[in-house]
Amino acid sequence: MAELKHPIREAERYIENARILLSEKAEKDGSYYNDSKYVRMAGNTAWNGVLIALDAALGIRKGMKRGQRPDIQDYQDAISKKDNKMTRPLFYAYESLNTVLGYDGNCNYTIVQASIKQAKTLVSWADKHYRPD
Repeated sequence: MAELKHPIREAERYIENARILLSEKAEKDGSYYNDSKYVRMAGNTAWNGVLIALDAALGIRKGMKRGQRPDIQDYQDAISKKDNKMTRPLFYAYESLNTVLGYDGNCNYTIVQASIKQAKTLVSWADKHYRPD
C-alpha cells in the first residue's frame, strides 16, 4: 500500500481507524465498551496518529540520529516553544490515549470519547502549524 504524502491526512486516518475499532469491535454496552483489547488498540492507534501529526508540525525527528527515538519530553519541549497553551492538551492526550486506554484498556465510554476528542484537537492544531518542506 502506498504511503500517504500528507502526514496530517495520515494522522486523521489513524484517528478514524481508532474510531472504527471502537464502533465495530469494542461492542459498546450502555456506558462501557465490552472488549478492552480493542479499546487498547484504539488508544494506541489514536496516539500514533497524534505522534505522526506532531512529528510533521514540530519537526521532532529532524536532526535526530538514525535509530534515535523521541520521548514525550521532546514533544513537550517542542510544543511549548511553538504554542505553550498546547502543552496541557499534549499531556492529557499522552495520559489518556497512551496510558489510560493503551495500557489500562479503560472501557468507560465517556473517557474513551474524551480521549479521542483530545487526539482530534492535537491533530487539528498540527494541521494549522504544518509547513511542508
